[in-house]
Amino acid sequence: MKKHFFSIIFLAFAVNAASAQAKHEDTEFYTPVPAVVTPTYINKAAPPPDAIVLFDGKSLDQWVSTGDTTKPANWTVGKGLLTVNKSAGNIQTRQSFQDYQLHLEWRIPKNITGTSQGRGNSGLFLASIGKGDAGYELQIMDSYNNPTYVNGQAGSIYKQFAPMVNPSLPPGEWQSYDVAWKAPRFNDDGSVLSPARVTVHFNGILVQNNVELKGPTLYVGQPSYKKHNAANPIKLQSHGDKSEPISFRNIWIRSL
Repeated sequence: MKKHFFSIIFLAFAVNAASAQAKHEDTEFYTPVPAVVTPTYINKAAPPPDAIVLFDGKSLDQWVSTGDTTKPANWTVGKGLLTVNKSAGNIQTRQSFQDYQLHLEWRIPKNITGTSQGRGNSGLFLASIGKGDAGYELQIMDSYNNPTYVNGQAGSIYKQFAPMVNPSLPPGEWQSYDVAWKAPRFNDDGSVLSPARVTVHFNGILVQNNVELKGPTLYVGQPSYKKHNAANPIKLQSHGDKSEPISFRNIWIRSL
């Protein structure tokens, strides 16, 4: 019994040591590099009649602060645009959504500076399951002539799936995401009944084709599922990089 006890202690120590040594570089991949394609279909898509308009160019009534959901979102609204306020933190929708179709348009500033992940970085969290950057992130950043790890470029499911191709437009031009999201489901015991799935069109080009997510997206470590609600808010990220803040417009959603 004593020997068995010390074996358990040693195993726990080894697992903790391995976890402590995990680095963000462990889950960053640089090849193969997605081919660059020029999109031919860019559309400012009007919301269909059954859509919920999340941003109409005038109001942030549909959004709250992620840090304190009792407080209104404190990003900048002007000239029909929603611009990230980097000092205010992330924002998320007042409502929670389960399975849905989402349209969102975003623009990298024309005078953007920085390189790699420090260049126009933001994120669309398809389900926000906690404060900060917890959830399932579709990466937003400048990936036009801006090399970075491929599973962290625009159109990637962050640190899990690189986009199939890179249809990024130059800074200063409007770009679009059209997303079909199916939330994960869990059994009563916490095991996964069905994992999350997502399809993404980036500037009209298919870049994620019904991919099966491995769990919430992580900066460090390997993803895995823990039971959570099927319906969750959608979150926009205020990233900590030093480049100029990006803007959004024309955001709408259809529950499926």
